[in-house]
Amino acid sequence: MQKLALDAGFSCPNRDGRLSAGGCTFCNNEAFNTSYCDRRKSITEQLEDGKHFFNRKKPGMKYLAYFQAYSNTYAPLPRLKALYEEALSVDNVVGIVIGTRPDCVNDEILNYLEELSHRTFVLVEYGVESCNDETLRRINRGHDFACSRKAIEGTHRRGIYTCAHIILGLPGESRGEMLRQAELVSSLPIDVLKLHQLQIIQGTAMAREYEQQPFHTFTLEEYVDLLVDYLPRLRPDIALERFVSESPSRLLIAPRWGVKPQEVTRMVMEKLHQIQID
Repeated sequence: MQKLALDAGFSCPNRDGRLSAGGCTFCNNEAFNTSYCDRRKSITEQLEDGKHFFNRKKPGMKYLAYFQAYSNTYAPLPRLKALYEEALSVDNVVGIVIGTRPDCVNDEILNYLEELSHRTFVLVEYGVESCNDETLRRINRGHDFACSRKAIEGTHRRGIYTCAHIILGLPGESRGEMLRQAELVSSLPIDVLKLHQLQIIQGTAMAREYEQQPFHTFTLEEYVDLLVDYLPRLRPDIALERFVSESPSRLLIAPRWGVKPQEVTRMVMEKLHQIQID
């Protein structure tokens, strides 16, 4: 099973002026868009390109259409239905993953996704980023933690698989604050959690802030040690999709660790195993 990232041409209320025109201070979608993810192409064309890319490595795979770029519920319901249904009509696409903001869903959208989840696999991935309202204001997120909780609870209540995305190391957050957030994350009715370290990406407001007044970013060893303390504080039934992220070197300002994500995962797992032995 492989997720195929899509850029469906959505915007974001933090970019189009509804909330702000600057976006979240950390955000540059170019940092995670794949080579076959191109909003100038149709959903079907992007999926076929993605299938061709992965079929060369592992023929016969099944796929999840991953609506990833920007806020993928930020449109009228008829447009959302057309895009999601188009994706699901592509051969060997057996479900959808929808990345969005917690302030970009409503009962109408969630009711439709509940109905859709009875026909196919549906996972909604919310950018929570932090449980600290002061941090959310500092990064120009445009919503508070209560908004995230409400959206996640409404999604879970409808029986839809739910994922939260958290960034560790946001400016102003101490190690103790991040560990405290693990318990808050666990209090959310989520099925899946995605974690990654803060990365300073070119072309963002945070990059300009970092240039003018540099703040601490994790060393590799610091981040591994944090995860080793953070992960055992999570509710044990939460599935961890990832611990770490890797942005293109041409865009990454800091931290530059020079290792692949799988190496970070190996280091974390070895340390957790050693703790169990001791």
